[in-house]
Amino acid sequence: MQVAAYISLVVAALCWGANAVAGKLALGHVSPMMLTFLRWFLATALIAAVSLPQLKRDWPIVRRNLPLLFFYGVIGYTLFNAMLYSAVKYTTVINVAIEQAGIPMLIFLLNFVFFRTGVSTAQVVGFAMTLGGVALTAAHGDLTTLLRLDLNRGDGLMLIAVAAYSVYTIFLRWKPPLDWRTLMAIPALGATLTAVPLLIWEGSQGAVRLPDSKGWLIAFYTAIFASLLAQILYIKGVEAIGANRAGLFINLVPVFGTLLSVALLGEQLQAFHLIALALALGGIAIAEKGRPERAVSTAPASPMD
Repeated sequence: MQVAAYISLVVAALCWGANAVAGKLALGHVSPMMLTFLRWFLATALIAAVSLPQLKRDWPIVRRNLPLLFFYGVIGYTLFNAMLYSAVKYTTVINVAIEQAGIPMLIFLLNFVFFRTGVSTAQVVGFAMTLGGVALTAAHGDLTTLLRLDLNRGDGLMLIAVAAYSVYTIFLRWKPPLDWRTLMAIPALGATLTAVPLLIWEGSQGAVRLPDSKGWLIAFYTAIFASLLAQILYIKGVEAIGANRAGLFINLVPVFGTLLSVALLGEQLQAFHLIALALALGGIAIAEKGRPERAVSTAPASPMD
């Protein structure tokens, strides 16, 4: 059972790691806001088609919690992916992948600030390492650019995405008792609706690009693999080995994102990328290993949605 859980979690992380690569491949084939809209429209349609009876059973709870469920879709689904798909227009997928390692660190900080979650020395050291790795990546290996605030636009957009997903994860502590299919379908519907204004804005800029055949393939990939399949596999892994242990597999997302960008996009892997990756993943591992016994778990229910 544990082996099956490990395989499920690794495949889920692979699907999420490939999401940034999909965003890069989409350039010239479908515009970022159009891709964001199509991803969640298709995901909503697919999940609703196979779980309509469950959605009907859960409707009384959904109705009472509709603003919160839509908020999940706005912040965790629409804003995160809109910023990610826009970021890859200006920066590399390797940068985007490594910067996602900042999500667990920011979740930790928000939990500490707002909920006084216990903190250990190991966590402080671990997250300081992670912060160093993310900063090194955002600065493209030259930390003096941080002092001049001369960052790549794409890296800035990705940091907004990291903040959005961290806030989404924090709010998951108040998620209502719903079947996982409903917890995915209703926020996905909210994401579809809130992607419309972004799509209209993109149109006002004359930047909308309808998908060609390759664009449609990418849209279906993000809807089926990066959304539905990854979510199902992650939930199965959590059920088998628990959220705390399963959450560690999120750290594979930047690893897969980096490797796939080199293999599929031909991006250059530089020394500072390796250092940053080691700092980010090592820091998260140290923080997880040394967390206080009674610390509240902050593993997201559906990472990299």
